[in-house]
Amino acid sequence: MGKVTRTGQRKSDHIRINLEQDVESSLTTGLEAFHFEHNALPEISLGQIDPGTTFLGKQLRFPLLISSMTGGTEEALQINTLLAQAAQSAGIAMGVGSQRAAIEDPTSAGSFSVREHAPDILLFANLGAVQLNYGYDASHCKRAVEMIDANGLILHLNPLQEALQLEGDTDFSSLLSKIEMVCRTLDVPVLAKEVGWGISAAVAKDLVNAGVTGIDVAGAGGTSWSQVERFRAADSMRAGAAGAFRSWGIPTSIALQEVRRALPDVPLIASGGLRNGVDLAKCLALGADLCGMAGPFLRAASESLEAVLQMIERTNLELRTAMFATSSMTPSNLRTGKLRTGTK
Repeated sequence: MGKVTRTGQRKSDHIRINLEQDVESSLTTGLEAFHFEHNALPEISLGQIDPGTTFLGKQLRFPLLISSMTGGTEEALQINTLLAQAAQSAGIAMGVGSQRAAIEDPTSAGSFSVREHAPDILLFANLGAVQLNYGYDASHCKRAVEMIDANGLILHLNPLQEALQLEGDTDFSSLLSKIEMVCRTLDVPVLAKEVGWGISAAVAKDLVNAGVTGIDVAGAGGTSWSQVERFRAADSMRAGAAGAFRSWGIPTSIALQEVRRALPDVPLIASGGLRNGVDLAKCLALGADLCGMAGPFLRAASESLEAVLQMIERTNLELRTAMFATSSMTPSNLRTGKLRTGTK
């Protein structure tokens, strides 16, 4: 796979820290404040439940995305291969981690090339939007898409993470116009996502006005990348600064509701701290079209393919059971006033 680049080493650090350290946000997703009205007489059979959905024209067996995580190293190749095999078997979507490593060093492209293992899935390429201020343009974005035969491109937004990295790229000035240029140029949908601090309604509207097809709110409540950078920090001052942001961000449930209200017709992904099928059901009820999970799948993939498949199947069972107990035959049925806050 060639020599390990600085970006590749950072990716290795990220995998190790996520698996070995406590990197959870001190905020919660806010989903715990919501409860479904239980239906003791659903008047349907569990076998009638159909969690299938269509996202960006692609049919999924149920609305789950294995969110963007990693790539660029030998370990990442093993993880991405297992995740792709599982996504193909389960009929769900997947995104790869930032492909900057492969743009820098084409010999590492194989760690992202999962299409041979998952010929039919909805697959997303991934680059950091900020790289458009550091020499990247639409041609690099096109290379990322073609590299993995992706159905779409995710541009991730991570200003806080970049600010906390010693080697971070922190010039986010005039970035929206460059995102607009990419959206106009590429012939696949471009989505924007945060990495765990959430996207506000105002930012989401700006992105959609610039041509972005869909938004992944990626809210707070799951992995805190400031915590990850805290464990990577080379000195106590920088580590302390990173630790101050453990409670930073827009909780997933809040970001999801606000963006959905502002953009009622835009394809919307909910991610950030989702841990089971009940969380998926709540996000679907709050307006998500697709739900993403990352951390749990990284841990499962570090074990085996069977562990990943079991997690997917369990999540599907939990979602279908929540749908059954609310008399919701399809995911869209979950939106019909069945979610409550508190005990009301």
